[in-house]
Amino acid sequence: MKSGLLWLILLLLTVLNPALAQDTITTTGQKPLIYKFNIKENIAPAVWRQTQQAFEEADSLDADVILIHMNTYGGTVLDADSIRTKILNSTRPVYVFIDNNAASAGALISVACDSIFMRKGASIGAATVVNQTGEKMPDKYQSYMRSIMRATAESHGGDTIISGQDTTFQWFRDPKIAEAMVDESIYIPGVIDTGKILTFTPSEAMKYGFCEGIAENVPEVLEQIGYEDYELVEYKPTALEKLIGFLVNPMVSGLLIMAILGGIYFEMQTPGIGFPLIIAIAAAFAYFAPLYLEGLAANWEIMLFIVGLILIAVEIFVLPGFGIAGLLGITLSFTGLVLSLLDNINFNFEGVHPEKILSALTTVIVALFGGFLLSLVLSKRLFTANSGAFKNLSLHSTQEKEEGFVGVDTSYKYLIGHKGVAYTVLRPSGKVKIEGKIYDAVAGLGMIDRGDEIIVIKAEAAQLYVEKA
Repeated sequence: MKSGLLWLILLLLTVLNPALAQDTITTTGQKPLIYKFNIKENIAPAVWRQTQQAFEEADSLDADVILIHMNTYGGTVLDADSIRTKILNSTRPVYVFIDNNAASAGALISVACDSIFMRKGASIGAATVVNQTGEKMPDKYQSYMRSIMRATAESHGGDTIISGQDTTFQWFRDPKIAEAMVDESIYIPGVIDTGKILTFTPSEAMKYGFCEGIAENVPEVLEQIGYEDYELVEYKPTALEKLIGFLVNPMVSGLLIMAILGGIYFEMQTPGIGFPLIIAIAAAFAYFAPLYLEGLAANWEIMLFIVGLILIAVEIFVLPGFGIAGLLGITLSFTGLVLSLLDNINFNFEGVHPEKILSALTTVIVALFGGFLLSLVLSKRLFTANSGAFKNLSLHSTQEKEEGFVGVDTSYKYLIGHKGVAYTVLRPSGKVKIEGKIYDAVAGLGMIDRGDEIIVIKAEAAQLYVEKA
């Protein structure tokens, strides 16, 4: 009775307002909703962030199926592991269509999916962990990758087969085969020999349970799954999301840290110019803003960095020398940069993988060191008097004393040997009183308390140097 009434309402809506009728059909679930998400780039933090957004949108639309359209040569293990976990914990089926490549991290993500479909000529495997130059990483990293590949394959379960009085368990996806995609020392009769990393073609993957079908395009995949009349919604990252994804890339983060350091350095070398400081501020904003928007950097982490810079400035301009303020400022700034790269908003590191901490430390240390060296090199090239790009910002001639140029008050020279008292504490700079006049002075040795008798030992650049009398 109720279904007949529903169809009558839909018929009336079709006559009165066809668009509204179509919306009603969709919302009542007459057509299954397929949510498609593309992974067609290297696996990186940006892909992991987009994966979270895609799964959230699929949940909000109550999609029947999530289909990953994949073509990747791999990427970072940590982000691939996060995507793998997201797939395994999904409450709705997740399928993957390998359109040419699912190598390394892509293989791990594919094995996590409920069903794997491959295009003719595609491949899956070669999941050995390598560094950025393509060299194989130490066994510690391989051991971790082997374990998650095994665990991912095991998560799909298997069947207990009873043959006569023999009972055996057969995995849907053999964990040993998954491990052979990482470790070349594994030997599986008829599948892979030792000394070779396992990579499957579509027919081989189907033979050994790592592919459920071969298709040329997404409609063919959905037809094999059993969907013919459906609604397809595809995840589309916005321009802002693409920009954030670009900025949170570890390499870009490192370059931004270098720009922060370089801008501050050049501003100190050429005070008053202004634009190096503007570059440093812009780089700091570009570094922290996307991390803050993505929930990685908290307010207190950004404040650590700012307070650290303030303490460094105080050490340089207010408290000559290098003491507690400088060390504390460097520590706070460094800590703020590192923690902002970690997902530990409440200072809780339980969910932060050690490899992620190491990656954040490496990014900041290499960037700071590289920025320091680059600043030294560029300062010579950009501000050289005769050939530098900013040569007009510096003086080209020298005002020699023999030509009558004097830059400081030479009357201070006559004070050498005169005695007075410390008007303030000198540690090492302060003020002294000589013959009723107050002068800026620096203690030549140790600290001088207020009221102590002093003697002038040297006068340079309008600055007196004194010692206890």
